[in-house]
Amino acid sequence: MATTEPDLLALAERLEALAVERTLDPIVGEEGRRRAGQLRDHLAGHVVPRARSLDAQLLVLLLGPTGAGKSSLVNGLVGRRVSASGVLRPTTRDVVAVVGPADRDALLAEGAPLLTLASARLRVVTEESSPPGIALVDAPDVDSIEHANRELTDRLAEAADLGIFVTTATRYADRVPWDVLLRARDRGLPLVVVVNRMPVDRADHEAVMRDLARLLQEFGVDPGGLDEMAAPAGAEGAGSTTARRLPILAIPEGSIDDAIDGLSAEVVAPLRARIDELGRDRDARRALAARALAGSLSGLAPLLQRVGDDAEHEAIEAEALRRSAQNAFETELRSLNDDLARGTFLRAEALRQWQQFVGADEVTRLFSTGIGKVRGTLSALIRGTPRAPVAEVREDALADILALARSHAAEAARRTAAEWADEAATRDAITDDPDLWGPSRGFDERLSGRLEHWVEAIAEDVRATGGGKRRLARGASVGVNAAGIGVMLATFAHTGGITGTEVGVAAATGFLNQKLLEALFGEAALVEMIDRARTRLREAIAETFEEDLGRYRRLVPDGARLRDLAARIRAAALEVASLQAPVPLEPRPAGEDPTVRAR
Repeated sequence: MATTEPDLLALAERLEALAVERTLDPIVGEEGRRRAGQLRDHLAGHVVPRARSLDAQLLVLLLGPTGAGKSSLVNGLVGRRVSASGVLRPTTRDVVAVVGPADRDALLAEGAPLLTLASARLRVVTEESSPPGIALVDAPDVDSIEHANRELTDRLAEAADLGIFVTTATRYADRVPWDVLLRARDRGLPLVVVVNRMPVDRADHEAVMRDLARLLQEFGVDPGGLDEMAAPAGAEGAGSTTARRLPILAIPEGSIDDAIDGLSAEVVAPLRARIDELGRDRDARRALAARALAGSLSGLAPLLQRVGDDAEHEAIEAEALRRSAQNAFETELRSLNDDLARGTFLRAEALRQWQQFVGADEVTRLFSTGIGKVRGTLSALIRGTPRAPVAEVREDALADILALARSHAAEAARRTAAEWADEAATRDAITDDPDLWGPSRGFDERLSGRLEHWVEAIAEDVRATGGGKRRLARGASVGVNAAGIGVMLATFAHTGGITGTEVGVAAATGFLNQKLLEALFGEAALVEMIDRARTRLREAIAETFEEDLGRYRRLVPDGARLRDLAARIRAAALEVASLQAPVPLEPRPAGEDPTVRAR
């Protein structure tokens, strides 16, 4: 698709936003983490700054294998010795940048690409004759035995606007140089190819050039990085729309100027002339920068596709991890609700206290004569019973609920942590945080608070249901609070079907408690209150379990959001892959002062 400079900026900023969004999530696997970081750093460090300022300095980067003569070419282009050459390998360890006096500050400004990438390894040479708006950079060898050198050169190639690839007549077909050329091709970096130490024999010279041209064509490498510049005024073809070709620059064997430790001025003159033209033509620099930027964006397509694939794979893994944690907590929550419904977790001492209150022997006798008589003699019965142990039973019952819930939450946490500890994506987080192997800190406090509210809600329900029955206000032994405790106990020990002949404290207490409540409220109203109490209790416990489950969910991204992000990144990959050379904006007015700013 045809683009304009503003299109490139909008696209670059959108890609940066996607990359940042991607790196906010935990990354599954070291390779995924590395790729996402590489994309984010490249966009933030080069692509977006360049898109925002096409007037910033052009980085003209010399690339090549050990001993190809990069430093000799730099010295020849500058006209003096600025970069060391020799037999020591690798010769170039530092990054040598040659700029004019007016460009030095921009090169060293905070956030400038070279300063960001090379840091302490950057050596800046100021040269009066250097063309404006251009930094000529000698990079470490692409086949350096030092891994750090190769990595630095790769990063510099990502930030460059023009690559000058230097090889020799004997090494042009080597694998390492071609790896570099193919990466530059995929990245869309405009290239110029210089072949050093060419044979002086005409037949041998032509054989090398033919074979090199064949390889370049076969692998789709275009060495015409400077071909689209218009011819200067007065030159042949000036004013025509036909692009001038700068052929592969062949340097004959022995073309050395010992005085500058570099190639002679005559053999590098075609390349030097073209670089000087760039310095004089602001629009040409902007066009080359935009072309390099479009190539850089287009070259991101494979990386974007891989990052999108990483996000998709991570979504699958995140969803599996979340399901395992969800299943563990749901299983334990169901088991907890079953235990609560059976009521077997309640301590016998609390039940005995409540059994004594409801008057086991007397109430049993009265029940056997019929529920109507119970209602008719209830006030007398209540006046003869001990004071309701509301506080004691409430405290014991809530403590038992809390202990039971904590044990199930602990088992859910243990199961989740054990499964997640075996997964690469979550192993470190589980290992580093021992709290993830049990209930969360504050579990007891949160659930206790909800249980207190639950009991208060039961009391409000009792008040609303029995508000018209004055019997609830009679006597010191029965009232809203005592009836509320009775309803609370009834949620755990529903006694439908239990007879007075059954033995056991729980059975007897449950039976008597239910009959007393039925006498107070009626059977239908009691059933509704018990159902509401059970629902509220399950909600309170489920909310607390959900909070503990949330600890694990926060360790992995949401699968649906990741799938959406993966789709957007893949769509961006297709978009940048279709980029064509940008349509330049209208040339700036003649005489306008160029503003060279750091990227």
